[in-house]
Amino acid sequence: MEQRRHETRRARKKWTTITMLLVAFWSSVSAQFRYSVLEEVPEGTVVGNIAKDLGLDKTTLKERGIRIVYGSTEPPFIVRQDDGVLYVKGKFDREEICERRKVCTIDLKTVLQNPLEIHHVVVEILDVNDHSPVFPQKENILEVSESALPGAKFQLQAARDADSGLLSVQQYKLSNNAHFRLDVKDRGEDRKTPSLVLEKPLDRESVKNHVLLLTALDGGKPPRSGNMTIIVNVSDVNDNPPVFSQESYTVSLKENSPVGTTVIQVNATDLDEGPNGEVEYSFGNDVDARSRESFSLNPLTGVIVVAGAIDFEENSRYEIDVQASDKGTATLNTEKSVIINIVDINDNEPEIEVTSFSHALPEDSKPGTTVALISVKDADSGLNGKVMCYINNDLPFLLTPSLQNNMHSLVTKTVLDKEQKSQYNVLIIAKDAGEPSLHSEKNIKVDVSDVNDNVPEFSQNPYTFYVYENNAPGEKIVSVTARDKDNGSNAIISYQILRNTEVTNMPTSFINVNSETGDIVALKSFDFETLKTFQFQVVASDSGSPSLSSNVTVNVFILDQNDN
Repeated sequence: MEQRRHETRRARKKWTTITMLLVAFWSSVSAQFRYSVLEEVPEGTVVGNIAKDLGLDKTTLKERGIRIVYGSTEPPFIVRQDDGVLYVKGKFDREEICERRKVCTIDLKTVLQNPLEIHHVVVEILDVNDHSPVFPQKENILEVSESALPGAKFQLQAARDADSGLLSVQQYKLSNNAHFRLDVKDRGEDRKTPSLVLEKPLDRESVKNHVLLLTALDGGKPPRSGNMTIIVNVSDVNDNPPVFSQESYTVSLKENSPVGTTVIQVNATDLDEGPNGEVEYSFGNDVDARSRESFSLNPLTGVIVVAGAIDFEENSRYEIDVQASDKGTATLNTEKSVIINIVDINDNEPEIEVTSFSHALPEDSKPGTTVALISVKDADSGLNGKVMCYINNDLPFLLTPSLQNNMHSLVTKTVLDKEQKSQYNVLIIAKDAGEPSLHSEKNIKVDVSDVNDNVPEFSQNPYTFYVYENNAPGEKIVSVTARDKDNGSNAIISYQILRNTEVTNMPTSFINVNSETGDIVALKSFDFETLKTFQFQVVASDSGSPSLSSNVTVNVFILDQNDN
């Protein structure tokens, strides 16, 4: 507990180790950060300052916004919007997240808008020594013949520690005794198997049993420990152990092999006679639960068969100890390791993850504008896990790969025109290189937003109207109409008459136009004997920003009436 408090204080003083790897990922992905944080730190513990590492001040951060993308599950971290600090969302246990992996990391994506950027953040969860070694049994009883020779080895059950790396089981200690010493086999991956080695011959008539204490210690400071009592019962005289026919057994097995498939047969013989020479097979004490769920062993024939699901992506290699024991009163046994290498088959379809940040893409976007970020992954290995990603060629978009493995950017290939097409359905296809090949598809919709790129167009140019004299003042005499191909406010048109304020008594001074309808009214009566024709211009302007406009010429001819 004292060590844990010390580690927590040390983590609060220096809680972040940052490794920044600048990556040339077009304009969308620009950097990768690496932080580290101890497991089980309190909620709200700061992990790192993403905004500071990106060189963003609070004003810029507020304008662009920042958020975390973590797939379909809730991330164990939150980023504050006002200062870009990444902190722990809730207390978590490294062993629940990563089991016994040496390096435990959580991959996040940090997204900024305007312009669109995505940064990869890797948070490494550091282990603390919060578990003690535990033996499967508190007491282990061994039957050892008094005829056993010095050097005879007896494998013991290994202790397990939920922590990893240096904080897992590092050493074993055996209590002082006159007959046995301890031998530890290092199997890698935090696995150490203890065995008792006989150093001095046993005498059943002198001592019938020996009581030993085996202690497992982890690498913490101070170390945690666990104990197991070993009781050695000395028996008489079965003096030949079984001998396997091979020094080692190695076999390959395809993943997804059905239950009942024969994997391999081991064989051992015993030179003794009767029950002392009859051999039966079992898994060694150190065979883990996953191996026991995946395989079964016939105790009489030594045949190993598939008993559960075999998945290369979960485990690509099994090392199983098989023990051959005779049926003597004091059982003798021998162990051999059987190595089963799992062969990958193409049984996983590629997975497509699309992050689309543009609700609507402006139609004046330049070629090369990023529309969405696409990541693909395949749980298989080798060629079975190599993924190609593509879209249809008849779309105004390109799928460009990035320097980051299995990352692509969907960008514009040509200039878009909302008036021609306002929405595109982009079908993304990911295909692996396995045989036979597997593929998956995902469809995304890209909406094209309008910009004010079309001027109003009059239905005629020029307009010519004939109007009788003696018209009533205020009546509509003519009307003009214009249309705009844009949408929304960009297509709302207003009309006005183009007037020359420097010249007085112009015909435009006694006419007016309705700005919404284009109806033109005369403010006074026309007199054919005074004015026979006149001309003016009407301007149609849309409501876009900036506004676009066009002019049209209107010719008006006054018709005579018999009024004189």
